[in-house]
Formats: sequence, structure tokens, C-alpha cells
Amino acid sequence: MATSDDEVHLVVPAMPEYLRLARVTAAGLASRLGFSFDEVEDLRLAIDEMCFGLTGNSGRDGTVAIRYVLGDGSLVVEGEGRFRTDGEVALSELSEVILAALVDEHDLHDGEGGPRFRLVKRRHDASPR
Repeated sequence: MATSDDEVHLVVPAMPEYLRLARVTAAGLASRLGFSFDEVEDLRLAIDEMCFGLTGNSGRDGTVAIRYVLGDGSLVVEGEGRFRTDGEVALSELSEVILAALVDEHDLHDGEGGPRFRLVKRRHDASPR
């Protein structure tokens, strides 16, 4: 079983075509933790929303560093934009509603070193194993 020390780090260009790696990585790790198919899909969609909020529709000049922390039945995903130019990061009202339905916690804000996001998805077992 995973411990709180299990981490995976990923750094990709801040362009939409590379951010799919963030989704694939999250899906693989969530599957490893025993998340259901629906929970994995929720996580993939949440990663899309957060990355879009961070980079916008056409991407940014720079990279996105993502840290996945595997817990006992949970996955924490933290992202940081390392951009060469400043720009606003924000989630639309619709994205906020979508994220609230998909994950247990989420946040996107401007940090000291650049914009950051954090989301938490916990496995919700429908029946005892």
C-alpha cells in the first residue's frame, strides 16, 4: 500500500498538448491506489480544469511542475506555473462548480514563485471490500 511519502514529479511545457501527460499520470496513480473507474475519470477532468485555469486555452511560455502525493486512499495533486511572463490565473464560475463536484478539495491562486493549484481526491468506496 502507498505511504504518505510516495511522490511523483512531472515537469512539462505549459502547452495544452503536453498537459495531457498530467492527466495520464494522475489516472495511472489513481488506478494504482484502487480508485474506481468513475473516480479516475473525475480526477482526469479535474486536472484538465486546473491546468486550463493555470495556463489558459492556448498555453503559456514556460513550464508546469506537478507533484502527485499518494496517500492511503487519496491523491493530492499540486501544480506550479513557471512562466516567463506574468498573466492572470483564474477559474471560471463553471470550473468552480465542476471542480466542487469532481474532487474533495481544490484551490488555484497566485503564489510567491508563480501561480499554483492544489486538488485532493479521496477514494470513496461504495461497498466494503
